Amino acid sequence: MAAALLIAAPASGQGKTTVAAALARLHARQGRRVRCFKCGPDFLDPMWLEAASGRPVDALDLWINGPDDCAQRLAAAASKADLIIVEGVMGLFDGEPSAADLAQRFGIPVAAVIDAGAMAGTFAAVAHGLRHWRHALPWAGVFANRVGSPRHADMLREALDPARPDDGGPWLGQLSRSDTVALPERHLGLTMPAEAADTRARLDAAADAVAGQPLGRELAAWPRWQPPQAPQPAPCRRPLAGRRIAVARDAAFAFIYAANLEVLRELGARPVFFSPLAGDSLPPCDALWLPGGYPELHAARLAECARLRAQIAAHVQSGKPLWAECGGLMVLAERLVDATGRSHAMWGLLPGTAVLGRRLAALGPHEMPLAAEAMPLRGHSFHWSRFETTLEPASFTTPQRRSAAAGDGDGDGDGEAVYELGSLRASWFHPWFASSPAAAARLFDMPSPFRP
Repeated sequence: MAAALLIAAPASGQGKTTVAAALARLHARQGRRVRCFKCGPDFLDPMWLEAASGRPVDALDLWINGPDDCAQRLAAAASKADLIIVEGVMGLFDGEPSAADLAQRFGIPVAAVIDAGAMAGTFAAVAHGLRHWRHALPWAGVFANRVGSPRHADMLREALDPARPDDGGPWLGQLSRSDTVALPERHLGLTMPAEAADTRARLDAAADAVAGQPLGRELAAWPRWQPPQAPQPAPCRRPLAGRRIAVARDAAFAFIYAANLEVLRELGARPVFFSPLAGDSLPPCDALWLPGGYPELHAARLAECARLRAQIAAHVQSGKPLWAECGGLMVLAERLVDATGRSHAMWGLLPGTAVLGRRLAALGPHEMPLAAEAMPLRGHSFHWSRFETTLEPASFTTPQRRSAAAGDGDGDGDGEAVYELGSLRASWFHPWFASSPAAAARLFDMPSPFRP
């Protein structure tokens, strides 16, 4: 039976990913089987957790996935793993559903990471509030991040009332403020591990810092976790049987849920990968998927892909489906304006200009209704860019309000626009295919999934 922890915090930016990755790396390099999950939709944090654990990382979201899908993934992981680590999202109680909801539903003990860099005795008050805000929340303890000195660590630990060890503790240890441990960031969050030459060194340094502390203790010291009873998944039809789906995958198109690829395979499709940045041609395929990523960081190189642009245009002109999400939409625009204000000619299959903004344009969960489907696709939206176009949307996603941090598409309350030109479909929306496999199949099929 596996041990399990949910690494949470009072807010974003406290160091959840660093601590979760440190713990995963510590046990993985000792030969233990570690499975990590990310609470809520995310692409970047899971990349670091995968680099630390050596295994793919799935998202767990009670609204987007649904409780059954979450239970199935946790149960499957627990059957093969020694340790389950779930990284929370935002603050412990932020959003509906929150990380606390997930922990309570599946009985996963919470280890709270608190950025203690500018506090002393208040550390204990924050820990107390996190532990007791909700009755009967499973609790493992509290961990201090960005600690300034050994004396600072002593002050934080001593602030936890030793006469009441259940008040906010137990104390799980600390990470010192260190540029060699902190994970690098940019506008969408963390950078990708593949971009850093010192990824392994950072993870090992973080693991070394956790080793020997209560958080890094032997798994036998942790309470055994009872995995959920998972319902059997419904039999999956194979409407995409025999079809090849070309999937762009490189540093510009890196935001791909491993679970989405699994769903495509279960639907009968064969994903075939290619790299626009490497100069690859479009492989022979029946449908094409341009995922999200960082096209704005590679706009000049993507602008040079004239042969690939012509091949994709011919693909669409022949009536073969193309699904483009977020960064994929940006590449299909006529122009892309990057963070420096420089304009790049893109692939020109969608009329308009994608402009990288200076602040967050949208963040939050959405669902996308499709014609003749009982279950809409659920997923999320997270982007800094806007799309300036005269093209009328074929449809809109429906935003699900969950917290003050979750916006409504472009702020107009209509959700994210879904554009359609012939067999080309594009949106800022990132779908979770397992929320409705039948609807996901429609994105890679004809006729239009948005019109009766």
